[in-house]
Amino acid sequence: MSKGGKVTLAAALAVGLVIGGIYAGMAMADPTASEEYATAVSHAQVAGADRDKYRGELAELTTKHDTLASELADRESALEERESAVGEKETEVSEAEAAVKTREKAVGTAEAEAAANTVSDGMWTVGEDIKPGTYRTTGSVGSRCYWGIYRSGSNGDDIIDNDIPGGGKPTVRLSKGQDFKSSNCGDWRKK
Repeated sequence: MSKGGKVTLAAALAVGLVIGGIYAGMAMADPTASEEYATAVSHAQVAGADRDKYRGELAELTTKHDTLASELADRESALEERESAVGEKETEVSEAEAAVKTREKAVGTAEAEAAANTVSDGMWTVGEDIKPGTYRTTGSVGSRCYWGIYRSGSNGDDIIDNDIPGGGKPTVRLSKGQDFKSSNCGDWRKK
């Protein structure tokens, strides 16, 4: 044989032995019997137990979340209803406040007008201190009530009319250019 043929045969034989050895080693060794396999199985079992535990915790958390989300939705709905009711009440209060302001203005105007048309005891010049018109006492008078109507500027010497009514609610008609005196008669209000 030639030298080149011996090398090829030797190489082929070496490759055959290597392949045969690998095959024989594979056929003889059980991979499930190795320490690595046992470690992998142990890790897989732990991972499976952890997975089941985490799935259970996830299910519990999902249930809690759904319950809380439902409660939140109910509370938000109740809050919206309350806000709507508050809005309605605020509108009612605003309308009531506007009505009160209107009444207060009317009462204030009426009170101011009543005050402007009310005369108490004293001496008054008609057309300057008090308005001309017909006046009546606001309450019944006693026996000490005296009223007098005088020509303006006469200092009470030119009596047009006077009276000591002694009771009831006397009435007087006052014109511009007159003075009016009231003593112990209380208030007089223009009609």
